[in-house]
Amino acid sequence: MNFMDNGQVLAAAMEQSAVDLGCRPEDFGKKESVIVYSGKADGARKYLELPFFCNLVSYGGNIVASVDPGIEQVVRDYITRYTTAHCFETPNLHVLSDAFAPFGMKICFMAEYFLPDMNELYSGKMQELIGKVEQKGYELRLLSGEDFAGLYTSKWSNALCEKRKELDVLGIGAYEGGKLIGLAGCSADCDSMWQIGVDVLEEHRRQGIAAALTNSLAKAILEREKLPFYCAAWSNIGSVRNAVKAGFRPAWVEMTAKSAEFVDELIKGGQ
Repeated sequence: MNFMDNGQVLAAAMEQSAVDLGCRPEDFGKKESVIVYSGKADGARKYLELPFFCNLVSYGGNIVASVDPGIEQVVRDYITRYTTAHCFETPNLHVLSDAFAPFGMKICFMAEYFLPDMNELYSGKMQELIGKVEQKGYELRLLSGEDFAGLYTSKWSNALCEKRKELDVLGIGAYEGGKLIGLAGCSADCDSMWQIGVDVLEEHRRQGIAAALTNSLAKAILEREKLPFYCAAWSNIGSVRNAVKAGFRPAWVEMTAKSAEFVDELIKGGQ
């Protein structure tokens, strides 16, 4: 996969999104928005809880909505009333959330997803970035799942997921004097795409370590013939900047509705 061009990278991501949503890859390129009924799907990202009540996805043109049949008209009215970008932001999202209230559902997850820019990922600028980190005395080491034992703590909660340990398959650690000070890990979320998360200890931030780890891990994933992707809330400026600095570019956005009880529990937990 390290010989893929950007067009092939985008096409591969759309193929996976089509599996997740129950649509066709070409639906993401249509001028008009598309609504499909959600269902269980072999090959979907493993952390998704299918079928969706409502999941909206846009690769920048239209919207593909994967929904429960009972709310098809509600969602259709919404995505035809507002422009694509405005469907993913307030105040318009309140309209959709209010419409979901009688069903005991609320808007929950909203995120932006990034794919590698194959020209940037392997550029001299990226090699220079990694070189500068190593010159500061940090050693980058390739890690496998067996190396993660003992690392499932709050320090590394973005890089690793304790609830899905079996999916954490590969990582790159940054070490100073033998001490782990930064970690990028990836989870095998589906057969073709592995998701990257990264953590750096606070006292070692703003030195390019996170970007060096993210870039190095992305290339290691591609060497294993998988496609790396990166997710961030668009309000998490630090994470978005890291994605761009590491050679990734925005690719698609998602909005997911969940039960009111689920959302309320997240709020109580300080999500």
